[in-house]
Amino acid sequence: MQLKILLPFRVFTEVNGVLRIIAETRQGSFGIFPHRLDCVAALEPGILTYESIDSPSEIYIAVDEGILVKKGQEVLVSVRNATGGADLGELHDKVRSQFLELDEQERVIRSTLAKLESGFVRRFVGLKHE
Repeated sequence: MQLKILLPFRVFTEVNGVLRIIAETRQGSFGIFPHRLDCVAALEPGILTYESIDSPSEIYIAVDEGILVKKGQEVLVSVRNATGGADLGELHDKVRSQFLELDEQERVIRSTLAKLESGFVRRFVGLKHE
């Protein structure tokens, strides 16, 4: 099979010769093999695992929520964010640091939005009194 993982602004990875894929959905984990029927699945944040002809072991990729589409021998995974690691420990550390970065960015964005909203309210009140 051919696996392609898409992020909003780029292709995260594209792998040929994939033997099997394990993905996480709300209903639990499920496997995809080359002869499985075509399907579409909503993915939950979790670990996507695949095995390919070229690698001696499983490859782990942490993915955010998204969608998986299997059509023939092509599997497309479209997610908001993804990161890979050589092993699960390394992957855990990467995900943890990315979430800490996202939390900090989210705090900055929320602070900026609060300032914009308060400025808008002040100007709106000022217009009302004119």
